[in-house]
Amino acid sequence: MSKNKIVILGAGESGVGAAVLAKVKGFDVFVSDKGKIEKKYKNVLSQYDIEFEEGKHSEKLILQAEEVIKSPGIPDNVPVIKSLVQKGIKIISEIEFAGRYTNAKKICITGSNGKTTTTLLIHHIFKNAGLNAGLAGNVGQSFAMQVATKNYDYYVLEISSFQLDGMYDFKADIAVILNITPDHLDRYNYNFQNYIDSKFRILQNQTNDDLFIYCMDDKVIIDEIGKRKILSKTYPFTIQKNISNEGAYLSENNIIINIKSTRFIMTLEELALQGKHNIYNSMAAGISARLFDIRNDTIKQSLSDFQNVEHRLEYVATIHGIEFINDSKATNINSTWYALESMDRPVIWIAGGIDKGNDYNILRSLVRKKVKAIVCLGVENKKIYNAFADDVETIVETISASDAVKTAFNFAEKNEIVLLSPACASFDLFNNYEDRGKKFKKAVNEL
Repeated sequence: MSKNKIVILGAGESGVGAAVLAKVKGFDVFVSDKGKIEKKYKNVLSQYDIEFEEGKHSEKLILQAEEVIKSPGIPDNVPVIKSLVQKGIKIISEIEFAGRYTNAKKICITGSNGKTTTTLLIHHIFKNAGLNAGLAGNVGQSFAMQVATKNYDYYVLEISSFQLDGMYDFKADIAVILNITPDHLDRYNYNFQNYIDSKFRILQNQTNDDLFIYCMDDKVIIDEIGKRKILSKTYPFTIQKNISNEGAYLSENNIIINIKSTRFIMTLEELALQGKHNIYNSMAAGISARLFDIRNDTIKQSLSDFQNVEHRLEYVATIHGIEFINDSKATNINSTWYALESMDRPVIWIAGGIDKGNDYNILRSLVRKKVKAIVCLGVENKKIYNAFADDVETIVETISASDAVKTAFNFAEKNEIVLLSPACASFDLFNNYEDRGKKFKKAVNEL
């Protein structure tokens, strides 16, 4: 095996993109996936003449790497990662690797909730403004694949904590932190500070020339900013107070964005995305756009005609006066809190899956106020039962999307809502949250 050997662990979207970029840049590349590689990804690897294996990790080959690019889905405690760490072989993320090979401006968004929506929203504004902008990270085609095969001037990147954990020299030109609430604590030794530190890695390597957009209403973010020396120029957004400096705030029924001595004003009714969480998302997107001097009328048009992401508070159908909403992307408590908070009628709530260290107490007052019945969709539902037994009269268990939908439909009456907002990961019964959402929608359409 030659020098300049790069090993990619995981042959999904990010891994295959990283493999193609490494090959294009002249590295000797080997891809290893413990599971089965999808046919479409095998075809790409073959097309670029990239050596790969599936169904195993051959440590003898992997440990010859100069550098390893790890899929964000692979935990740090698996044997092959421990062996690499022990041998002192550098492990990075696809985002870190791709960042070495582009001079494009990078707008990077993280947070526990709203990342995908805000990333898509910023990209939508940039495209409407005629900017040559790519969409990547935790959404869309992989960043590395785009760097290998396209030539964008801007990248709007959704970046998860798992991706940030493998980033060292990468620098965001604009860093956005939307919110930080306990999530993925199983990957952070059930230590919330470890997760907070991971999110704040989005600011690493920023200088006085770089920009940081953050939610002023998030106590965790504010407390953390107080502990750190932040070099970048800061732009807060808030719905709780007026601000005199540059940033965004809510005045009566209007979003005000004040950047570069120019005021942007838009009423809440004009926003395509409704609900408190989407005011924050729209503010973050609007600030990002104004920092690149995008015209106010382009921003306003984009914020009013945006179509939301699939599986995030997605309207599915109304059957016999009962509305079905697919919020399968809500894999943590905070996402589900936002979903329940935005409901204006009695809810039959479909919840459950793989618990990530959830504290359901946060939801109890909303559940008491809005939820008529809970339909559990998961293998182990004891924690949900224990949390809400005193708040909701009816809690039942199901183990398929079809059963969950039929059960919820039977409980619901006209002018009520069936809401799939699981607050949990999906891997006990589904491939991922998309699979869960699609099966939910299919079951609704079969009623």
